[in-house]
Amino acid sequence: MSEIPACPLCAMENTYPDGDNYVCADCGHEWPMSASAQDAHAGLVVRDVNGNVLHGGDTVVVIKDLKVKGSSIPLKQGTVIKGIRLVDGDDEHIEGNSDKIKGLVLKVCFLKKA
Repeated sequence: MSEIPACPLCAMENTYPDGDNYVCADCGHEWPMSASAQDAHAGLVVRDVNGNVLHGGDTVVVIKDLKVKGSSIPLKQGTVIKGIRLVDGDDEHIEGNSDKIKGLVLKVCFLKKA
């Protein structure tokens, strides 16, 4: 398996080495190969199911009914989650609260930006 990282700008995996840099074939972004792992986390991009970039404090909507572990109340389609928080080092999960359930950790593949 290739050790070439995804593009920190557009998050596409169509990248290749060129001299001392990596190059993204999709957006043309170049970055140095010697970038540390900490720099890679700084460029972490969290995207919703439609590919929109999510930021801390955004509002998202649940796109399908979800069972919530530890609760008898399901999260219904169309539920609004306000003021989300991004999880450090994880581009697949966000934290937030709904009106009925507090302390949710949700996968972004079930969310769209409102």
